Amino acid sequence: MDKIAILWADDEIDLLKPHILFLKDKGYDVYTSNNGVEAIEILKTRPFNIVFLDEQMPGLSGIETLIQIKNLFPNLPVVMITKSEEEAIMEDAIGSKISDYLIKPVNPNQILLSLKKNLENKKLISEKTAFSHQQQFRNIGMEISNRLNFDEWTAIYRKLVFWELELERSQDPGILDILKMQKDEAGQVFSRYVENNYLDWVNGKSQQRPVMSHTLLREKVLPQLTDNSQVFLVLIDNLRYDQWKILQPLIEELFRVESDEIYYAILPTTTQYARNALFSGLMPTEIEKKYPKYWVNEDDEGTKNQFEGELLGELLKRFGKDVKYSYHKILNLNAGRKLVETLPNLAGNPLNVVVYNFVDMLSHARTEMEVIRELADDEAAYRSITLSWFEHSPLYDILKFLSERKIKTIITTDHGSVKVDGPVKIVGDKATNTNLRYKTGKSLSYNRKEVFEVKNPAEAFLPRTNVSSNYVFCRGNDFFAYPNNYNYYVNYYRNTFQHGGISMEEMMVPFITLIPK
Repeated sequence: MDKIAILWADDEIDLLKPHILFLKDKGYDVYTSNNGVEAIEILKTRPFNIVFLDEQMPGLSGIETLIQIKNLFPNLPVVMITKSEEEAIMEDAIGSKISDYLIKPVNPNQILLSLKKNLENKKLISEKTAFSHQQQFRNIGMEISNRLNFDEWTAIYRKLVFWELELERSQDPGILDILKMQKDEAGQVFSRYVENNYLDWVNGKSQQRPVMSHTLLREKVLPQLTDNSQVFLVLIDNLRYDQWKILQPLIEELFRVESDEIYYAILPTTTQYARNALFSGLMPTEIEKKYPKYWVNEDDEGTKNQFEGELLGELLKRFGKDVKYSYHKILNLNAGRKLVETLPNLAGNPLNVVVYNFVDMLSHARTEMEVIRELADDEAAYRSITLSWFEHSPLYDILKFLSERKIKTIITTDHGSVKVDGPVKIVGDKATNTNLRYKTGKSLSYNRKEVFEVKNPAEAFLPRTNVSSNYVFCRGNDFFAYPNNYNYYVNYYRNTFQHGGISMEEMMVPFITLIPK
C-alpha cells in the first residue's frame, strides 16, 4: 500500500523538523511548504491524503489558502494549526470545512491523533452551513442579475449545486425554499441567455462560445491522443453535474481529478441529437447531409442512436487520428459484466469508448414506475439512488480496473435532465414528437411568450421533417401538455425528470478527466 502523503504548510516550517521526522519514522510521506501559494501548487502535482495548514502565514493567509484548497479539492481533509484562540478565526475555519484544528505549540502525539481521526473520515460537523448560505444568497442573486457570459453562468451553476448538496440534509424548510427560489430564478434567466446566444454559438457568429456537444471530442479528447497514450472515455447517459459530485468521493479513492469541467449540450438536449453530435463532431443536419445512412429522423422507425460507433470512426478519420479504438454500449447489467471480463483485451487500445445507459433508464423508469417514483421522490433521493446503483454496478468495477492499469479516464455525458413542474399548453397533429421538453412538427399552436421558438430549423442545424416544421423548447422547469385530458396529463408528469429543453441541469454537463492514483 502506498504511504499516506501529508502536506504541511507553515512559514516557520524549519522549526517543525522534529515533528516531520517523527511522522516519517511512523511511515508517513511528508511534503513541506513555507507559504500558501507554493502549497497550492504542490497539491496540484500529486494526490495527498491530508493537509496541515498554519493559520498565520504572510502573503496568502491560512484561511485564504484553505478556501482555495477546498475549491480545488473539496474532499481533501485540512487541519488548521493556529497560535490564536479567537472565536471568529475558528468560526471562519470551521465554516470553510476544516477537518480539525490544533493550537500551537503542538506536540507529536496531537498530530498523530489528528491524523488517525481524520483519515478514518471522522470529520468535524460544521453548524454554519445554513448561515453561510444566507450570506451567499444575496451575492448569488446579484450575480444572476448581471449580464453574464457562459463561463460566469458555469460558475453560478457550480455554486448552486454546491449549496444544494450542502443543504440537502437541512431540517430548515425555510432555507430549502430560499435555495429552490434562487435556482428557479437562475433557471429562467439562464434560459433567456441561451435564447439570445444559441444561434450565434452554433453558427460561429460569436467568438465567445462554450465548448458544445459537436466540438467536445475535437477540443477536449483528440488532443489527448498522443503517442503511446491510452484514454478510456466513459459516457454515462443523462448524468447531471450534481450526480457527478455525489459520485466524486468514491471515484477519488481510485483517481485524482485532473480537471472538473462543464460543457454545453446542444438543443434538443436528448440522446438522438446531443449524443450523435458528440460522437460525430457535427450538428444534426451536418450528419444528415454528410452521413445520411447514419442519421435517423424523428418520424423514421428504429433506434435513433444505432450508429454512434460508426460516427466516432468517421470523426477520427476526419481529424487524422489513425488509432485503434473500441466502442461499447451498455444497456443492461449482463452487458456491463461481460465488458468487465473483456477489459484486459482492450487495455492496449489508444482509445476505448463506453456508453453506459443507467441514469437515462432511471429517469424514464421514475416516470413510468410507481416504485421508482417513491424511491426517487426528490432531487436528493434521485442523487442517492444514482450513488447506490454506482456502488454496486459493473461500471465501478470498470473504473477499478482502469485505476489499477494506470489508464487515463474521462467521464462525461451527452445531456442532463430537469425536474419539471410547470405545464405549458401546446397543440399539434398526430405526427408531432412525444418529448415533453421540445416539440417539432407542422401547425403547432402555443403561446410564443412561454417557449423558445426556432422558426427556421436550418439556423439551428436541425432537420425539418416537413416544409412548415419548426421547433419549440421549454425553459426552466416547464413541460408541454396537451389541452385534451389536461389535468390527468399534468398530474402524471409533474415532478418527473425530463430532458430536451433549456435548463442549467440539461445543458451544463460534466466533463471530468481522471488520473489514476
